[in-house]
Amino acid sequence: MSTFPVTTSTLAADALGIFLKKNYLLGDQFECKLFRTGVNHTYFLDDTSSKYVVRVYCHKWRTKEEIEAELSLLLLLKQNNLSISFPIADKNEKLIQEINAPEGIRYVVLFSFAKGEKVRFMTEETCSTIGSLMAKIHQVTERKKIDRVTYNLDVLLTKSYQNLKPFFREDLKSMQLIQQMSSSISKTFQTTTFSAEQKGIVHLDIWYDNLSVTKANEITIFDFDNCGNGPLILDVGYFCKQLFFIETDKELYESKVASFLKGYQKERPLSDAEIQLIPEAGASIFIYYLGVQAQRFDWSNIFLTENYLTMFVGRIKAWLDYYKK
Repeated sequence: MSTFPVTTSTLAADALGIFLKKNYLLGDQFECKLFRTGVNHTYFLDDTSSKYVVRVYCHKWRTKEEIEAELSLLLLLKQNNLSISFPIADKNEKLIQEINAPEGIRYVVLFSFAKGEKVRFMTEETCSTIGSLMAKIHQVTERKKIDRVTYNLDVLLTKSYQNLKPFFREDLKSMQLIQQMSSSISKTFQTTTFSAEQKGIVHLDIWYDNLSVTKANEITIFDFDNCGNGPLILDVGYFCKQLFFIETDKELYESKVASFLKGYQKERPLSDAEIQLIPEAGASIFIYYLGVQAQRFDWSNIFLTENYLTMFVGRIKAWLDYYKK
């Protein structure tokens, strides 16, 4: 009997562990465990004293060239002594492994482990430190380009809406709101001129779930899977918007976002025009990620419903409305 084709598989952790231990010359005491599935699949590989993160890219999610560009960026940031999770080469100095999964080739990368904990409710000091680290990353990436997507209005807004259309009727109020918000965001972006140093390589997903915080308030940022080119204010706006929905007490939000921006501007200035663009920058990325969720329905199908769309779009609108006051 022939094997039935699949679109997505989950690699067996024990077999993946054997494969990695062989290629990285790791001792038999290392154990591989699945951490979570998602846009990509994440495993932990550890023994009693060392720990690594294993990312298994989903089939056809990223090309090998795109992954190589991501890893080159991480090595550049590491060379500049910035606290990020970085790729680790195998015994033959290769950074990318290839596995022939049932659906086709899947790429595998071993990363350093980011020490610390994920902290959802951050202190003002932590927010300031995150702002400082983000700015230091931007100091390295400003004026540079990477061989990956450029986050312009077409990618962030237009294509995201097109990705949603097969799943939701266009006469839904939420879909109409996306169109209205996208039109307003586009007008604001189109009236903003970015200088060369205000554009560069962006992470596009810096929030508490993609950074670790130690008790000494040391920050490590990871998961650069969505890195690409664009205005650097996109990273700033996205972090602020995530913080907005974590902190229901808006006075607390205001003090924490002020600490974050102060920490950022200690390292790298933001123009008044960039600061004014923070609401639209944050909203545009949230619309973009709605499109990603539709694009990757193999992962999002458990939650991508009309109720979810209503909730998610309502959050974007609430964020924009807050800054219209």
